[in-house]
Amino acid sequence: MITLENKIIFKDLGSVDYKKTWEFQQNLFDQIIDIKKTNSDLPVCEQITNDNFLLFCEHPHVYTLGKSGSEKNLLIDPKMLEEKGARFYKIDRGGDITYHGPGQIVGYPIFDLEKLSIGLKEYIQKMEEAIILTLKNYGISSSRLEGASGVWINADKKNKARKICAIGVKSSRYVTMHGFAFNVNTNLEFYNYINPCGFVDKGVTSMKKELGEKVNMDEVKDSLKNNFSRVFSFLFAD
Repeated sequence: MITLENKIIFKDLGSVDYKKTWEFQQNLFDQIIDIKKTNSDLPVCEQITNDNFLLFCEHPHVYTLGKSGSEKNLLIDPKMLEEKGARFYKIDRGGDITYHGPGQIVGYPIFDLEKLSIGLKEYIQKMEEAIILTLKNYGISSSRLEGASGVWINADKKNKARKICAIGVKSSRYVTMHGFAFNVNTNLEFYNYINPCGFVDKGVTSMKKELGEKVNMDEVKDSLKNNFSRVFSFLFAD
């Protein structure tokens, strides 16, 4: 049930440098945790209300490696990275290596899961569901793949499974950061230089590839935003 108490601040940051966005979401994440620490010493009537945020953006070409990932899954050297106009960062989310770039919707939910009354596993499942519903709006059938996070096409068909949305998160005191990378009009060539999410036997895809034509990014963002509201049962703050 959607309630007025569950309001999320939405920001579309447009095309923005990865490191700047990482620092921006880290600041929001820290603010929420600081408020929660303060509230733990206060009676309920004096506790401070913290905000939750959903950020959408696109990044210039960049590869990010999660804390449990292997650098061996980056298949090019620093010189070739520079030639491709790409950067590389080791970051503090879960998961292995992935790519961000133009034509991809990157989403960063900075949510207090206690406030939303859900756990981390359910949170990831709800993110996946919002992506699955968005793809369904465009006639694309997708699902989860057992043993792997994210959203997949033909997940149940050997040698045909291909990921359309990667998910990697960080959580502390039930507050989340990082999130998902949803391939809409993404240049898939850049995945040739990594083992995406550590897999060597599975492919990647995009909405553009599946539909055979470029997709309107703003329309996909609107659909995805609405599906997040529906799945997580929240409203967006004005």
